[in-house]
Amino acid sequence: MASNLETLVTVFGGSGFLGRNVVRALAKREYRIRVAVRRPELAGHLQPLGRVGQIHAVQANLRYPASVEAAMRDSQVAINLVGILTESGAQTFEAVQATGAETIAKAVSATGARMVHISAIGADENSPSGYGRAKASGEKAVLAAVPSATIMRPSLLFGPEDQFTNRFAALARMSPFLPLIGGGETRMQPAYVGDIAAAIANAVDGKTMAGATYELGGPEVLTMREIMEVILGITERKRMLLSLPWGLAKFQAHFLQFAPGPLKLTPGQVAMLQSDNVVSDAAKAAGLTLEGLGITPESMQAIAPQYLWRFRAAGQFQRKSA
Repeated sequence: MASNLETLVTVFGGSGFLGRNVVRALAKREYRIRVAVRRPELAGHLQPLGRVGQIHAVQANLRYPASVEAAMRDSQVAINLVGILTESGAQTFEAVQATGAETIAKAVSATGARMVHISAIGADENSPSGYGRAKASGEKAVLAAVPSATIMRPSLLFGPEDQFTNRFAALARMSPFLPLIGGGETRMQPAYVGDIAAAIANAVDGKTMAGATYELGGPEVLTMREIMEVILGITERKRMLLSLPWGLAKFQAHFLQFAPGPLKLTPGQVAMLQSDNVVSDAAKAAGLTLEGLGITPESMQAIAPQYLWRFRAAGQFQRKSA
């Protein structure tokens, strides 16, 4: 039986939050991994995730097709994890998540490799946010170039170093209230990043259906209000949950998009919150979910206490509330 060491997997965007977990999952399954990033000199933190010589970072920029083609040389599988939550300069949603995805797909098609493309549950060509529309365009471009590609749409991700639970826990540390945009009624299905990484590794193993679109969510559907309550419970902080009407939230976002750290809020993020972010009934019926891939998803209540303790007033040594 052939070893996975004979298979080279190129991971585009492998140095980010999801990327680090994907690289770790692939390394445990003994694949050779080429991580294609804009700044390979900043990807040294990936080296300890595998054995000597197993993980190698190379330079690639999705706006320059030649660099993408070079990154795909001799590779049997490509994973596209590249995505942005906010736009900056030339890094627009359209350039990165639509045109960039197409560039990778064309390079994959030229080499005859397999492809796993990471999108988002919010991908919709009629989405009120540019993020969602660009994700939908990217999926369409990928399947046009590589019809056998596996598309994966994760819900909101949580885990150590995420920009979701950590962000609101940090905000609770400095603010007497937490904002509930639109009243906090938007429904989410938060997924543990380790589960999503395992699903992607399963796709590399060939355990997914060619050309299928998987929707990956956690075990619970929670409103934003319920998620805030979970975070406050874990960090043992009492904060007011303040409802913000959609109109006021959009107005404030025009100014807060320039704010630092956890205070940052963009108009696009407000637009994304106008739609629920949950696995569809169609995906469940077809088995195109984490459970369909044989993965039992972890809940936020089970995982988040392992890293959010640092936001408690006395950290991990804080006495439990009665």
